[in-house]
Amino acid sequence: MPKTKLNTSVKLSVKPLMGYILVDPLDAETKTASGIILPESAQEKPAQGKVVAVGDDWITEGKVMKAPVKVGDIVVYKKWGGDEIKVEGKELKIVKFDDLMAILN
Repeated sequence: MPKTKLNTSVKLSVKPLMGYILVDPLDAETKTASGIILPESAQEKPAQGKVVAVGDDWITEGKVMKAPVKVGDIVVYKKWGGDEIKVEGKELKIVKFDDLMAILN
């Protein structure tokens, strides 16, 4: 069953708090490179997604950690990082700045 994409033109009812971002995970691969179709139970959840909201910069002990990404960036995050939530019927992840590993171009 294909996932529906989040309508990002509508203002979200969720704003991540300081030090967090909201990510729309990319769809899992449904077919291998050799053309074998994978059942949903065998599909691995991707650790990549599109940033849909960014919280404020993280401030702790007088130090500021600026948000490393902006809305629209495609990011790679730690496989077991973040927490899943449902917004407008869509499963999203809230991920800490520290759990981000890369920005894809």
